[in-house]
Amino acid sequence: MTESQGVDHERVAPPDASEAAEAPLATAGAVPDPAAAAAEERTRRTPSKVSPVKKAAASKPRPTKTDAKKRTAKKAKPTAAATGQQAKFPRHSVEKALRIPKAVYDQNGGKPATRAEAVKFAGAQALSGALNVEISSSLKYGYFKADGQTLVLTDRARAAVAPQSDNERVTAFRDAVLAAPDLSDVYNYYRGESLPDAQYFTNALTDRFRIPSDKVAEFQQVFDESIRSADLLDVSGPRPRLIDVGRDEEHRGQQSTKALSKSRAAVPIGSSCFVMQPFAGPLGAYYESIFKPAILQAGLTPLRADAEIFATGKIIDQIWRGIREATVLVAELTTKNANVFYELGLAHALEKPVVLVSSNEQDVPFDLRHIRVIVYDQTDPFWGQKLIDKVADNIRSAISNPEEAIFRVDGSGPERQSH
Repeated sequence: MTESQGVDHERVAPPDASEAAEAPLATAGAVPDPAAAAAEERTRRTPSKVSPVKKAAASKPRPTKTDAKKRTAKKAKPTAAATGQQAKFPRHSVEKALRIPKAVYDQNGGKPATRAEAVKFAGAQALSGALNVEISSSLKYGYFKADGQTLVLTDRARAAVAPQSDNERVTAFRDAVLAAPDLSDVYNYYRGESLPDAQYFTNALTDRFRIPSDKVAEFQQVFDESIRSADLLDVSGPRPRLIDVGRDEEHRGQQSTKALSKSRAAVPIGSSCFVMQPFAGPLGAYYESIFKPAILQAGLTPLRADAEIFATGKIIDQIWRGIREATVLVAELTTKNANVFYELGLAHALEKPVVLVSSNEQDVPFDLRHIRVIVYDQTDPFWGQKLIDKVADNIRSAISNPEEAIFRVDGSGPERQSH
């Protein structure tokens, strides 16, 4: 944007020729012309035919530079997602960003190379702005590591270019997605879930993830191509869903520590998370093995409707108190348990943020499918740890943005999801 954009500039029109003719310059010692004097007298006596609009405009004071500054100051300040902001995400998909690293591997034996050398290996005559952007994408995916002015090929790039097993290339692509700025944030937020409808996804990208609004379409294309190349999209169900590959220990530690400190700062000490789930096995055992660790990871006190709160008194009174006093709740919808749905109805009536969990989409009632639901896959050998991390993430999200997890009868609650 130039400095002149967004400012209302004052335009002063040159004087009309007729107005200049009616106001001749007076000169010293000039002899008055009787005919001209008579014509001037008639002009003065004849009322001028000026429109009311022009009269009103003429009566208004001419704006000054100070007024222009005030008008500029009243304009809305641009948000972080306004157009013109620099994008952090790679501008190429995980597969397209591998072009130059592959050329370095094929043409230079994988040895370090300067940027100019690398693009020549890829068939270019010279380094250009577009090729610098492509190299930047390779760096963001972790295909290259910068060592001064030299580009060093990483093991991730080697695995993607020359895989030695069936899944090594896909694993390299997945690691690249998890390493890429913005792409990893969006994936980790929605992993294990269906992506929202197009309009709601666009809103989330600009509002939550701060993607510049003029680059949203480009981001969506890069994201879609990348998750398909990395085999992170499950299209076997009614709606495409992001596959949850979890996190390695390094990413888990970084994410948990950062988010945990943030959630503890936002939630008073002693805040609780109430779990609504069946008590019969095997689901009943998930409280100790899944939900309790996830809630503790998020920085809250876990609680469920059993001996922990049922000392004396009516059970329904204590359930009501537990739901009402909870900061956030978790509901396990698997098996469509009637007691769980009853407690969920109480939580929704109180407009409490609820994290919904199910082992399959069929157990999620139709009128709740527009809310974010964690769908976990028990056939995955690592599903337990993945579910713990995902529940902890969604609890933190419900704390920082409760509107996303609140069901409202007027439809103004959580963002709609496509399942």
